[in-house]
Amino acid sequence: MKKLMTTLATAAVALAGFAAQAADDVTLQLKWVIQAQFAGYYVAQEKGFYEEAGLNVTINPGGPDISPPQVIAGGGADVIIDWMPSALASREKGVGLVNIAQPFKRSGMMLTCRKETGIKAAADFKGRTLGVWFFGNEYPFLSWMSQLGIPTKGGSDGVTVLKQGFNVDPLLQKQADCISTMTYNEYWQVIDAGIPAEELLVFKYEDEGVATLEDGLYVLEDRLGDAAFVERMARFVRASMKGWDWARENPKEAALIVLENDATGAQTEKHQIRMMGEINKLTEGSDGKLDPADYERTVKTLLSGGSDPVITKAPEGAWTHAVIDKALGQ
Repeated sequence: MKKLMTTLATAAVALAGFAAQAADDVTLQLKWVIQAQFAGYYVAQEKGFYEEAGLNVTINPGGPDISPPQVIAGGGADVIIDWMPSALASREKGVGLVNIAQPFKRSGMMLTCRKETGIKAAADFKGRTLGVWFFGNEYPFLSWMSQLGIPTKGGSDGVTVLKQGFNVDPLLQKQADCISTMTYNEYWQVIDAGIPAEELLVFKYEDEGVATLEDGLYVLEDRLGDAAFVERMARFVRASMKGWDWARENPKEAALIVLENDATGAQTEKHQIRMMGEINKLTEGSDGKLDPADYERTVKTLLSGGSDPVITKAPEGAWTHAVIDKALGQ
């Protein structure tokens, strides 16, 4: 009996070792720090969706000093999360990024202004100071100003661009008339800082007709020639979208899963639960398949950059349905 138990134990260990070896490794690079913006991936990991798909997924958080395109170009990730303006700009510069899935259907980007500034419409931006994120996040803003015919070099007929940190201090300290915010994050930081919603005016990029696609999944083009890699990415996308579906159905629980993964302790339960609710509005209705019309709208916006466009020509091969169709069983 003792010999039998030993044999069974040895077999169990061997099977466990085989299972671990059988799982395919995938490294995902986030665009920003751990927060509900990426809940679908953490849910997929926590709920075992990746494991069920035969994947061992490592999720690397981002930050202000981390560029996902640079990370994947250097071999530090298999797949990254990026906004399409940044991805297309990187592609034009030689980093062959290809969109394989688009979990986010809508944009959460806004300009948030104090009403006391007297700004009532976009035409009132002239002569004002506007806070803008850089590191690739400035592209939609620059295209918008170009479409409005408003220079970004200052002056009474232009706007002064304040290079905004990833905080809301310029608005709180009245260094800027308006600042960049996301519907799910910085806007609520302004509210929590004591400025009530009735004292604010927001300009949503979606409402202004200049929204560009955010939070897509991108891989390097040359890897798509590998059938095994495409199959692995299909399993990753399928499990990830299952995670997003679960997050929409269980927003509070999804937010708590995100918090469990935040080793910094910087996030709060209240903020993450609220963020999860807003994020779900952006992913609602998406099965992960990029809508070509949304892509074309994004490209059109980015090409409307006047003398300094984000991209200089319409990209070719910047997206594919090969992975998502396999993920969806199509």
